Amino acid sequence: MTFGLALPPQIKVFGAFFVYSFTMGSLYPRLPAIQDAMGVGEGGLGLALVGAALGTLISLTFAGKLIEAIGYRRTLLAALPLLALFYAIAAWAHSPLALFLLLLPVGLAIGCIELIINLEADRVEHAIGRRIMNRAHAFWSLGFFAAGITGSFIAQTGMSPQLHLALMIPIITLATLVVLGQFQPARHRSGGNTDAGPRFARPTLAILVLVVVCLPAMILEGAGIDWSAIYMRDIFGAAPFWAGFAVALGAGTQAVTRFFADGFVERWSPVLVARALLVVCGAGALLVFFAPTALAAYCGLALIGIGTSALFPLAMSAAAQRVDRPAAVNVAALAQISFVSFLLGPPLLGFVAEHFGIRWAFGAGIPLVLLALMFTDALRPAARAPLVPAQ
Repeated sequence: MTFGLALPPQIKVFGAFFVYSFTMGSLYPRLPAIQDAMGVGEGGLGLALVGAALGTLISLTFAGKLIEAIGYRRTLLAALPLLALFYAIAAWAHSPLALFLLLLPVGLAIGCIELIINLEADRVEHAIGRRIMNRAHAFWSLGFFAAGITGSFIAQTGMSPQLHLALMIPIITLATLVVLGQFQPARHRSGGNTDAGPRFARPTLAILVLVVVCLPAMILEGAGIDWSAIYMRDIFGAAPFWAGFAVALGAGTQAVTRFFADGFVERWSPVLVARALLVVCGAGALLVFFAPTALAAYCGLALIGIGTSALFPLAMSAAAQRVDRPAAVNVAALAQISFVSFLLGPPLLGFVAEHFGIRWAFGAGIPLVLLALMFTDALRPAARAPLVPAQ
């Protein structure tokens, strides 16, 4: 029996990004309630959230051959519902250590999904001759925005995080079957290196430079996801809905910007777009750090969403276009460091927030913005046939 809708390949990619982020984003508006239930500070909660980062690192590093053996289709169709299940189980943790351990399988699923969908986006982009990477990540942001708004409303009703996340399991399972039931992975890029890659996705110097460029986006985006709800509650006394709305706001402005980012890149080049976004990102971090009012803080979070919108997709495209190694290895190497920084950095900032104030969860990203501005030339595209924006 065949499940799912017959969709064009790029629409399946967009759907995969949306379902993935909607699943992942359901936890974060509920972090204030989970923190209260455990009775811990930002440092303890941050330590617990490292579990997902560790699981992601393990998965991105070692899961490549397992995914090849199982198949991209089977892995993706299984990993998305499992991610919802693992989050629902983790919500029952009553201590930071328990939450850390229960988030390990969350990270394992995240790593598999992250590798598959980013590689698929690049292959489909090449196959259809149009840029879709930024638009694909726009759907990731839309999914996170939808999860943030949904979670905010549910939090305001007083529903427990455990019941909320349990209800996500059948929803995500159904969405996965409908959107991706007929998913088949695209072919490798023509003219690329398709030799078997090493078990460990070792980053080259060129990949490390790309990491530097997108690192402030990963850290500040992660800070917004992990800490913005708690920031609004602690600094401005925000109600559950408005605390959760802070998580959705950055994802919303990020999504809107990503829809137009491919056109900006075609018109002004990846380097100029990256420099402009880094300036906006830094301005947003400064505004959140010094915000005297809740409105100013929301404006800063919105600017961070805009500034972080295209840096990681641009770096992913630059990594996938390199011909020194298989595209899958370069994508995995970049994701291995950058995405784990997205998961690992903001939780570790919990210790900074607990000792120096939660504003520093955002202020710590400002020096990274200045550093990234020095290395944006690494995003210059390799010589290849031009792509046109998606219609």
